[in-house]
Amino acid sequence: MSTDGQGRSHWFDDEAGPVVRPYAMTRGRTTSVGQHRLDLIAVVVAEPHTDDPEGDQSLSPEHVDIVGLCRDTPQSVAELSSELDLPIGVVRVLIGDLVDSEWVHVNRPVPPAELPDESILRDVINGLRAL
Repeated sequence: MSTDGQGRSHWFDDEAGPVVRPYAMTRGRTTSVGQHRLDLIAVVVAEPHTDDPEGDQSLSPEHVDIVGLCRDTPQSVAELSSELDLPIGVVRVLIGDLVDSEWVHVNRPVPPAELPDESILRDVINGLRAL
């Protein structure tokens, strides 16, 4: 926060212009309507049947940016946060909005508990070698 010559404080940088607070982008929400749990490595993919997101008045510029980035190449939640220079919590809420409105879908990673045990994989490899 800076102050001007008369002692009044600003919440913006004169060179950068006004700052939009993260809670303003999400309208004060910390989760999306559908309560989507998004890991940092979850991959966001734009739906192929969607029209131009810029024509949808319900989408914010950040929503449009997310759809545009994911349309070119699927992106992880962490990559989107970095690319857009937004906090991860904000990106999660925005992605949740896009999932609910069917602009994108999310491919979640396999939970570690569902991954095969390493000893089973070694037994399978050893069995194949024995053939």
